[in-house]
Amino acid sequence: MMFAMACVLSLAVFAAEETLHKDVLPKTAAVEAPSLSTTVTACFVSKYIWRGQVLNDDYAFQPSVGLSYGGLSASLWGNLDMTDYQNNSGEFTEYDWTIGYADKFSGIDILQYSVGVIYYDFPSSTLNTTEVYGGLGLDIPLSPTVTIYRDVDEIKGTYAAFSLSHSVEKIFELSPDMPVGMTASASVGWGNKAYNRGYWSGLNENALNDLTVSIGFPVPVLGWTFTPSVNYVTLLDSDIRKADTYASRSDYFFTGLTLSKSF
Repeated sequence: MMFAMACVLSLAVFAAEETLHKDVLPKTAAVEAPSLSTTVTACFVSKYIWRGQVLNDDYAFQPSVGLSYGGLSASLWGNLDMTDYQNNSGEFTEYDWTIGYADKFSGIDILQYSVGVIYYDFPSSTLNTTEVYGGLGLDIPLSPTVTIYRDVDEIKGTYAAFSLSHSVEKIFELSPDMPVGMTASASVGWGNKAYNRGYWSGLNENALNDLTVSIGFPVPVLGWTFTPSVNYVTLLDSDIRKADTYASRSDYFFTGLTLSKSF
């Protein structure tokens, strides 16, 4: 389970995007051999929300580390509760292990795909589970992408997300060496009966689950990228809102601070 827009699968997605958005070399040019790269990320969020569900209504620290080689990527993401909201202050409550591959379809430069597997490990629970996923995206303005996640373990349900995103390299600068950019993204999630029955207190229906909107402002600082963000999440289906046992409300604003670097 991950906060998808601010930190969720940040390393796997980063590695995939690095591959997917490279220009295709002319046929006459020499193709460079892929190289191994590492990305580390430290993210602080004021709430931990995953696919519309509030898993911690207070501060959390979410570090991650990932490796990528060509289109292949692997990452480890964790969530550490920083308060006693869930009586787990200072403890890691979740580890997500992800292996994925992403590339463009040969001969169709604008059509991209991704596949992978995610293992969700909860140290204080026996309800660990595994998802496989596959996605299709278009390398056009707003980068429309559809990703389908299939739980093959505990839940045996399906969750699908449609997302749009856009980035601006510089909207203003703090100094000549510190341009401030902007990233914006929005996603809508849908769950089938089995997924919603498992995650929403036995709700037995297909439904549009959640809407997430995020805006970030990346700034380069001493070789790292510092990104403050503002995020909004709301539950879309009235029955899911009634079934929200994680919190008393179903609309949330929260903030994030992310520090990342690739080697």
